[in-house]
Amino acid sequence: MDRQERITVSPENAGLRLDIFVTENTEGISRTLAKNQIEKNEILVNDKSSKPGYRVCAGDVITINEIETEDCEIKPENIPLDILYEDSDVAVINKPKGMVVHPAPGHYSGTLVNALMFHMGDSLSGINGVARPGIVHRIDRDTTGALIICKNDNAHLKISEQIAVHSVNRIYKGIILGATPVVEGVIDMPIGRHPVDRKKMSVHSKSSKEAVTHYRLLERLGDYSLMEFKLETGRTHQIRVHMSEIGHPLLGDEVYGPKKCKFNLEGQTLHAQTIGFVHPSTGEYMEFSAPLPEYFEHLLKILRQA
Repeated sequence: MDRQERITVSPENAGLRLDIFVTENTEGISRTLAKNQIEKNEILVNDKSSKPGYRVCAGDVITINEIETEDCEIKPENIPLDILYEDSDVAVINKPKGMVVHPAPGHYSGTLVNALMFHMGDSLSGINGVARPGIVHRIDRDTTGALIICKNDNAHLKISEQIAVHSVNRIYKGIILGATPVVEGVIDMPIGRHPVDRKKMSVHSKSSKEAVTHYRLLERLGDYSLMEFKLETGRTHQIRVHMSEIGHPLLGDEVYGPKKCKFNLEGQTLHAQTIGFVHPSTGEYMEFSAPLPEYFEHLLKILRQA
């Protein structure tokens, strides 16, 4: 951050500790750094000094003065990309498993952004700052599949508007634990930051926001089920949290499900298969599908044989 920033606390964030609020609403500031800056009066509440443990209220204005954040220089890296579509406005990338979308503390290299900077250079939108060029939405590190990349600010704004009104068509496939008796349904449970474990999301958070997931059974696989998910909203970890909450966590999800998995998977079995949106320049509806990754197909074969 290279200038003073003022953030007004929204009702859904009321009740958060000041240091946590700052961490969750700024880039490159860890909770430790936020705590230190609050104690140095570099972060103010309604233009007054405060304490890290102060519980913010709706309408509070948080002033964050110019501070040296923990950002590192983001460098282009020659990492192969599976590009499903590309023109002068947008690209659709098939993200592999294990790849973080954008740099963050602990992940400054090997990310999708590092790869995009190498392959697309300066032809990326800058609205989300230097650490997130081209990034208009994201999927989890261990989730695979289709992701929209914006190559200029006009495209970024128009795709963002579609995401905000839930008009982007996002369909996932995933394997859940349990032979669900329900063929299809809707989960409408608000999601927010977990009240104790800040790395997790929860439906029991005071700062929850609307979260709606449509699901449909595709195939019964003994003690597992192949499911299709359609996102109406796009909260962090939404499908993972919702399925865990109804007793059917995603296979391989060690955060919201069992800690051990007999299939030796690397994270949740979840794939963003289809994404559809209105092109920002032509106004034409476009839809793209990412093929299931090899590990997913192999796992399905094992489960079908069993």
